[in-house]
Amino acid sequence: MIPGRTGAAGSSAPYNASKAGADHAVRSYFETFDLPVTITNCANDYGPNQFPENVLPLFTTRALNGEQLPVYASSDNRRESIHVLDHCRAIDAVLRDGVVGRTYHVGTGVEASVDQIADLVLDELRLPASRKSVVADRPGHDRRYLLDSSRIGRELGWRPEIGFEAGVRDTIRWYAANRAWWEPLLGLSTIDESAWAPRQLTR
Repeated sequence: MIPGRTGAAGSSAPYNASKAGADHAVRSYFETFDLPVTITNCANDYGPNQFPENVLPLFTTRALNGEQLPVYASSDNRRESIHVLDHCRAIDAVLRDGVVGRTYHVGTGVEASVDQIADLVLDELRLPASRKSVVADRPGHDRRYLLDSSRIGRELGWRPEIGFEAGVRDTIRWYAANRAWWEPLLGLSTIDESAWAPRQLTR
């Protein structure tokens, strides 16, 4: 089984296009050589132990360190998110009972903007909205990720168990309680958000 995030859709950026290409490559081996595969496409994962370059731990660790939260100029762009434990349960269901050759979308149906995620972090940590700062969008930034997860529910009986706000707040609290885990990881990200932004933007 090959787990993915956005599948063949949402491929306006090279990063997303590479995932769509991987899906097609895997499916070609099933179609041509009957290799027994299943594919899952999931929403954006979040949860404890996630590397700090991802949006929720990035916002949380920066807020805990007294830094600004870098919110993209297109802050209304929306993403469907899923707690990592729900995602793992979905993968387990597909491995056990999924139909060979079939693709299963794994999502929650709950969308949130980057702005909303930043607001949740600030609210949980009791910090003011002024801690947000606007940065330029990444090139090829997709406006929306949303999955139709009806197949995995209908065929395998899978449903997400962790509500979005409860899961996000619990994750924020985990980072607040586990500085020793994430502090050594700061600065290891290879992404330079300012590389395509010659100047700071304002809304």
